[in-house]
Parts: sequence; structure tokens; C-alpha cells
Amino acid sequence: MRERKAQVWGLLAPTLFLMFAIGVVPVLYILYLSAFKYNVFSRVGMVYTGFNNFRKLVFDTDFLRSLRLGLTFVVLCCGIELPLGLLIANLLTLEFRGKGLFRTIMTLPLAMAPITIGSMWVLLMNPDVGPIPFYLRKLGVEYNIGVNPTQAFFTTVLVDIWHWTPFVVLTFMAGLAALPKQPYEAALVDGASRWQIFRYITVPLLKPVILTTLFIRIMDTFRVFDEVWMLTSGGPGTATRYVSIHLVRLVLQSMEYGYSSAMSLFLLYLTIVMCWLLMTFISSSQEAA
Repeated sequence: MRERKAQVWGLLAPTLFLMFAIGVVPVLYILYLSAFKYNVFSRVGMVYTGFNNFRKLVFDTDFLRSLRLGLTFVVLCCGIELPLGLLIANLLTLEFRGKGLFRTIMTLPLAMAPITIGSMWVLLMNPDVGPIPFYLRKLGVEYNIGVNPTQAFFTTVLVDIWHWTPFVVLTFMAGLAALPKQPYEAALVDGASRWQIFRYITVPLLKPVILTTLFIRIMDTFRVFDEVWMLTSGGPGTATRYVSIHLVRLVLQSMEYGYSSAMSLFLLYLTIVMCWLLMTFISSSQEAA
């Protein structure tokens, strides 16, 4: 028995070591840096400030603006992707010509790296050579994400929806395929309409899958970086400077490692709280089911 336990721990040891080295050690180092005022180019070096960085964070208008903008981005993307993904997943349960081809084309964005998608959309949205501004100009709409903040913001939302809605569709398709057939057969016998079946059977049975998908998408959307950085770099002005973009620009411009570490810890705490709330909802929905 002891030999078997030793073998198990021997197999787990490399994974545990990597998890500790990659996940725990950086967090501990950031926790240490957050207690200091530290600029790598300063002659003063590291100056202990205690919780002053966190106190500064609460009254930082630029950070609060980026946080509010990031949360707005999360709400819009998830609020569109989940209903749209559920609709497409339900349509794909039907049999129609070209279904396989449509599914293949739909999942292509998932095979592309985020930075590649950002580069592609930069060309599509270029006001000089991009096809989208060109055709919109023919309709009398001047579209320039480098100048118009509102257009830039909604373009980043559009890119995220285009990129990640296929993931939501695939998740919901897997959930729909696992649903029991008996409630649907009973509903058809009772003469229920397609909408009634969807509202009173499909959605309640699919609730754990919906919450789990929402859980994943909130985490991914909140830390969005690659596509937005390639597309707008947080501009014009601060129109698309989401909290992840703001953090990177702060580090690159001011080199304030102590304050940036405090900001990172706050965002980690906020993410953990949101995940805990969603996990609570998922657990309660599974118990109710």
C-alpha cells in the first residue's frame, strides 16, 4: 500500500511542481511587490508602503473607468453570445441541407489564434483599404475606429462575438444532445408548441450547461487582450482601454511594478468572487435538478 502511494505521488510530483512554480510562486511574488513602491528605473529602489497601493487603487479614476468599461464589455458580449449561441445550437438540431458545411465554417474562428483574429480585423476595419468601411461609406456611413470611440468599442464587441459564439454553440449542442428524450415525447403528446417546449423543458434542463458556459465566458471576456490590443490598442483615447489593456499600458509606460501588482491582485480577487458566485448558482441548479 505504501509503495502504491509512493508511486502515485511520484507520478503527481512533476505536475504539482509545475503548478506551484507557475501558479503559486508568481502570485506570492506579486503579493510581495504590492507592498512596495517600485520602479525599475528609479535610483531609490523598493520603498515599503504597506497597503498604500491598494488605497490608491480605490481612488484611481483611470482604473475605475477601465474597470467599468471592462465590465460593460463582459455584459454586452455574454448577453449576446449566450442567447445567439443557444438559438444557433437549437437550429443545428434540425436536419437541413448543408448542415455539415455550416458547422465546419462556423467553428473556423476557434482554430485561429486571438492575435491572428485581431490582425485580420485590423485589415477589415482599415478606413483606407478595409471592405467594411468601404461598403458602409457607399451607404453614407463613415466608419473609422481610429477616430470614433463608439464605433471602436462596438467593433471590439463584434469581434469577440464573432470569435467566441461558435464555442458557445458547440457547448450548447453537447448539452442538447445529452438531454433526456422522455420530457419532449410527453410534451408532444400533450400538444405543446415548439416555443413551450423550448421555454419549459429545454431551458430548465439546460440551465447547468448555460451557467457553466457563462462561467467560462465571463472569465475569458474579462481578461480579453490580444484582439483588442491588435485592433485598437485601447484607443481611440480610452474608448477600449479595458482593465487588462490598462494594466499592460500602465506597466509599459510608467514601470510602476508595485502599483501594477496591487492592481493585478485586485483583479484576481474580483475574478475569484465572480467565479465563486457563478459556481454557487451552478451547484444550486444541479441540486434542484
